[in-house]
Amino acid sequence: MTVDAIKQAIASLPEETQVALAAWLNLQTMDAWDKEMQRDFSPGGRAYHVVNRARAQIHSGEFRPFSKGKPVENE
Repeated sequence: MTVDAIKQAIASLPEETQVALAAWLNLQTMDAWDKEMQRDFSPGGRAYHVVNRARAQIHSGEFRPFSKGKPVENE
């Protein structure tokens, strides 16, 4: 089945069914995104260096948490 055929089939569905399908597809996409983020920020992942940099900043005292409910002002 082609993507165009799938699009046509979806367009012919009742609106409630299209909404349910969209919600299901959104959950599928979110699950895939969550798994990708977990891979990327785990040891050996392509963004793990960001985790290491944040940890280094925390340990060196460079890190300053956001004030709860207030924006951080530039120094």
